[in-house]
Amino acid sequence: MIKQNIKSICVFCGSRDGSNVKYTQAAKELGQLMAKQKFSLVYGGGNVGLMGSIASESQKKNNEVLGVIPNHLMEKEVGEKSLNNLVITKNMHERKMLMYKKSDAFIILPGGVGTLDEFFETLTWAQLNIHKKPIILLNIGDFWNPLINLLNHQIKLGFVNITINKLFVTVSTPKEAINYLLDSKRQLSPE
Repeated sequence: MIKQNIKSICVFCGSRDGSNVKYTQAAKELGQLMAKQKFSLVYGGGNVGLMGSIASESQKKNNEVLGVIPNHLMEKEVGEKSLNNLVITKNMHERKMLMYKKSDAFIILPGGVGTLDEFFETLTWAQLNIHKKPIILLNIGDFWNPLINLLNHQIKLGFVNITINKLFVTVSTPKEAINYLLDSKRQLSPE
């Protein structure tokens, strides 16, 4: 994974808040930390759930935010209309392609099947050497443990090579995620 010249981070996350307030708190904290470090946010363009929380916090801090949303979701009025930079795509495939192109790294917060789809596509592309961008699973409250166990199960049964584990990192806090992307001289100080 190449961690040099990271300027923009794509955050994949839920369009719902989930059942634990820690998920929303983590999304807000990540938005604040990204703004503090001047990492622009690329995200799914929604104003609901964790998506809405991270975008709102980033905008409050005057951070650059790019929302990318397909037309059919905009019509359902879940698009964040207050964004300065909102791109409306024809479909989900165009949306994901633009998000991947505009991002230097990926952070995956808790989410549903859409978030899983985005994680696995990004991971598959890394496995196929289509990109070498960092992929970070933000494992808030052990949310991603079942996914990690599934990957280990697939490795154990010979369907996935163990090298898959080198294509992403797992961290527990937004601060760890940002620190991973920063060089050692610029790590965030303890609070």
